[in-house]
Amino acid sequence: MAKKKYGLGITDTTLRDGQQSLLATRMRLEDMLPICEKLDQAGFHSLEVWGGATFDSCLRFLKEDPWERLSTLRKHLKTPLQMLLRGQNLVGYKHYPDDVLKEFIKMTVYHGMDIFRIFDALNDVRNVQKAIETVRKEGAHAQGTVVYTISPFHNNEYYVKIARNLENMGADSICIKDMAGLLTPRSAYDLVRILKSKIKIPLHLHCHYSSGLAPMAYLRAIEAGVDVVDCAISTMAMQSSLPSVETIAVALKDTPYETAFDLKLLCEISEYFKEVRNKYSEFDVSPKSCDINVMVYQIPGGMISNFITQLAGLDALNRLPEVLVELQQVRKDFGYPPLVTPASQIIGAQAVSNVLFGRYLLVTNEVKRYMLGYYGQPPAPVHESVRKQITGQDRAISCRPADLLEPGLPDARLEAGPYMEKEEDVLSIALFPETAMEFLQERLTRKTKIDSQLADVNMNYYPA
Repeated sequence: MAKKKYGLGITDTTLRDGQQSLLATRMRLEDMLPICEKLDQAGFHSLEVWGGATFDSCLRFLKEDPWERLSTLRKHLKTPLQMLLRGQNLVGYKHYPDDVLKEFIKMTVYHGMDIFRIFDALNDVRNVQKAIETVRKEGAHAQGTVVYTISPFHNNEYYVKIARNLENMGADSICIKDMAGLLTPRSAYDLVRILKSKIKIPLHLHCHYSSGLAPMAYLRAIEAGVDVVDCAISTMAMQSSLPSVETIAVALKDTPYETAFDLKLLCEISEYFKEVRNKYSEFDVSPKSCDINVMVYQIPGGMISNFITQLAGLDALNRLPEVLVELQQVRKDFGYPPLVTPASQIIGAQAVSNVLFGRYLLVTNEVKRYMLGYYGQPPAPVHESVRKQITGQDRAISCRPADLLEPGLPDARLEAGPYMEKEEDVLSIALFPETAMEFLQERLTRKTKIDSQLADVNMNYYPA
């Protein structure tokens, strides 16, 4: 009997986007390792385990070395590993110089990364070109990303143009990134169908569950020919996370797109993460049901939580409805950027400021830099009078923003010097100077304390 062929690939995002969406990226490595063997057995297309906010969270909150996390996961997993790379922003919130980008990617491949999903918040392909080139040079898979949103300027023709530009740059595959769960079933079908007719490389789809539409969008996208979809194990799925692996697998049974997953094994993995999730209940604040209002406000799951936290801290939670309305105006004024990091933070903070202090009377340096082109070219023209109000007489740049940056590694090496144990420390400092320095200092303190304790033990057992 001929071996049965299976069509659809599924990427599991539980260890990165799943826990980032539901548990504020607080899951520790110690809770990942016990389940690695079963994750490996499941047969996923890839496992998303790194990137996004995990690097920052490891240093800032968990006091774990993000590089050690990656290398340890690589030792425990044979399935291809995947990460989310924010283009020229890498895993941070600003553009980094090319020397930092190249060394970061080189070191990440060295530690075992296979697939880099590379996106730019504004869909400015200039901001992902260097990353795509470097990933391919290092022998890894460069996945170019089309960030999906809805506006008067975003349509299928626009997305095809972005995808073809990415393919021409050398991308090995394309991902449609729907971080807010905006794709309707019909839109998903139409977009996937046209992209499959225009590009020659594989097409992946990433939809968050926020609106509740994602499973239906997946089924229609699968019918249209998408090659891989992103899911999370059921006990770390839905809400502001992604669709459930088990649900999609069962829905495809006895269809041309049937997967090879063993449901019993998936249930064992699910039970494990159910217990793990309970450990992080204090961070588990994601909305407990889907919210179709996301179709109106286009806010990713984590963004509404940030609004609630910000406004509560300012004793202004009652003004959340005003902020949600103002967000739409700010987004229009800023050229309709997709609400994904770092644009979501920039736009969201300005909407809060406008409601509480008056429209554009208080702006951050990040807002000024956005309006001057230092984050890239917005999808649509910005509101010119707003730009002048924010930037005064300063002229916007037209070049690739990173072309204006001086090399970043020499200064980072000097800063890391007294605390440096390995080359990766230099990159950590280059990416997050204050946070990484605090981490390195605490690491040295712990090491010194342990060495002192060992010396005391040796003196007791082996007195002079």
